[in-house]
Amino acid sequence: MKGKKSWLAVTFLAGVLLLAGCGSQKSSSSSSSNLASSYSYVYTADPDNFDYTVSSRSTNSDIYSNFEDGLLERNSYGQLKGALAKSWSVSKDGKTYTYHLRKGVKWVDSEGNPYATVKAQDFVTGLKHAVAAKSETLYVVQDSIKGLDAYVNGKTKDFSTVGVKAVNDYTVQYTLNKPESYWNSKLTYGVMFPVNAKFLAQKGKNFGKASADGILYNGPYVLSNFTSKSVIEFTKNASYWDKKHVYLKTVKLTYNDGSNPDGLYKSFKNGDYSAARVYPSSAGYKDVVKESKNNIVWSNQDASTFNFTFNLNRQSYTQTSKTTSKQKSNTRKAILNRDFRLAVQFAFNKTDYTAQLNGKSGATKALRNELTPPSFVTINGKNYGTQVKKDLASTAFSNVNLADAQDGTYKPAKAKEYLAKALKTLKSEGVTGTIHLDLPVSEKDTINLDEAKSFKKSVEATLGKKNVTIDLQLLSEDKFNAITYYATTGKASDFDISNASGWSPDYDDPSTYLEIYNPASGSSLHTLGLDPSTSKSASNTAAIKATGLDEYEKLLDKAEAITQNTNARYKAFAKAEAWLTNSGIQIPVYSLGGSPSVTKVVPYTKPYAQSGLGSSRYKYMKVQKTAVTKAQYNKAKTAWEAKRAKIAKADETN
Repeated sequence: MKGKKSWLAVTFLAGVLLLAGCGSQKSSSSSSSNLASSYSYVYTADPDNFDYTVSSRSTNSDIYSNFEDGLLERNSYGQLKGALAKSWSVSKDGKTYTYHLRKGVKWVDSEGNPYATVKAQDFVTGLKHAVAAKSETLYVVQDSIKGLDAYVNGKTKDFSTVGVKAVNDYTVQYTLNKPESYWNSKLTYGVMFPVNAKFLAQKGKNFGKASADGILYNGPYVLSNFTSKSVIEFTKNASYWDKKHVYLKTVKLTYNDGSNPDGLYKSFKNGDYSAARVYPSSAGYKDVVKESKNNIVWSNQDASTFNFTFNLNRQSYTQTSKTTSKQKSNTRKAILNRDFRLAVQFAFNKTDYTAQLNGKSGATKALRNELTPPSFVTINGKNYGTQVKKDLASTAFSNVNLADAQDGTYKPAKAKEYLAKALKTLKSEGVTGTIHLDLPVSEKDTINLDEAKSFKKSVEATLGKKNVTIDLQLLSEDKFNAITYYATTGKASDFDISNASGWSPDYDDPSTYLEIYNPASGSSLHTLGLDPSTSKSASNTAAIKATGLDEYEKLLDKAEAITQNTNARYKAFAKAEAWLTNSGIQIPVYSLGGSPSVTKVVPYTKPYAQSGLGSSRYKYMKVQKTAVTKAQYNKAKTAWEAKRAKIAKADETN
């Protein structure tokens, strides 16, 4: 979900929070006398919805995740621990989960005044409201909770048939359709959070409005100020049940449009910001090195994947360089040709592309070559990516290294080979002349523009500009977002190829990545210019069939049917991953992390969340009064990694 970050958020925020996004309080040597009570940085797009049960956009969830707690939360090492739930149990058949709530947890209003006590019925209300409000995030649990799908689709109007119930005031119980070993990892997600029924009725359609009084608060912070394209401020919730672990009294985020990346460091040096993303490719980086050489630290890669996507069924041409229907037809036929898509991917120099963001020295640190990170889960003790590689043995990727942090897919000779095959087929279909691909770019975002130019340069140089031309569509931020990031339908996605999409996992299972392109229900189909296969659009159906996504759906269904054997399940998903990789409909590029920053945030003092909403929370975060040094960061990282390894070994034993 939260991988749906706006492009500016990716370029500005990548790495800054990740530097603190994992670890334990014990890993810090900062004394209390060296700690600050506030954190300040930037945000890049206004939130527009605080209904945490509904919105999937990270521009919203990065904010509201600090206002609410769910049943569970991630600790410093990524383990799930009780938040609103103090304990829980699972039935022998793995289908019934019972959670016992903490007593006395308060809902407070925007002024911090107590409103009510959090009770089990609030979780029932929350899920029922998510359905009524047509939640963008319902897919996370719709097929999991017994009776929920039938209720959503109108087969029953009786919500009591849905597998969620308040056993008593402080016990909530969920009944699943089938065992899910990863079920608890879904509980850090907004769609599973509680809602107070009285407040919901009181606010009506204004519940979740992006203003301080649009919601109640049970989490670590309360929104104290939100001025559009200006500032967002949080204040510590004085009634929070776990306030001893909230070390910052205030958080201030100032709007930044991306027009001056070097300004971040200057503001950090002036004491305006607690951290700053720095850019090795920028003119101002020499000053960063001169003044803060020993304070530049590189974050770890996270579980997100940002990618290019092809529009398989383009319907809108508001932003285009095409002037004839013939050009539109040629491009459509080319994009539906797998060999053409692979030619573009193998012609794409991702190292040079990412160097625009991280400089030559850090160009490969964040690179990703699979949608699902190779180490996301293990199969019989080996990384998931090992099985994917085996399943790709007789495909276009048979000799391609798909490991992280290297550019395995840039293969110019292979690109030319696949282009020749594509052009031969396309010629027989009546395609002549240059194939033009419209790529939208946010004109004020200098890094986004430089990356787009890099993509254009490598693809055209490898494939020949007379064969393939990348037409950059320079747009205002609002227009760019409207046809990419904010698009919710295939028709609204107005491009041939786009680099404005990405994904972070909702829960700890490969399906959280792979299902986003399921032609029946995928939540990211619109990034491919598609709508669910239930759409009666002939062109939509034709595109799904032409690309073989119907076969992909069968592979997903087969994997989803395996519920008792985790290794077999992951192996089946690896086969679907291999199919997706070989289809070329999307091109993985990089993750968040793997990027340099200067910061006063104490290393490894935030929750570590591979999935869910934890990584954007400020709970547990500590900010020191002086900049973190490389030595301090590396010492904390070593200790954290050792502890994580110890936990993983214990989990395998159990």
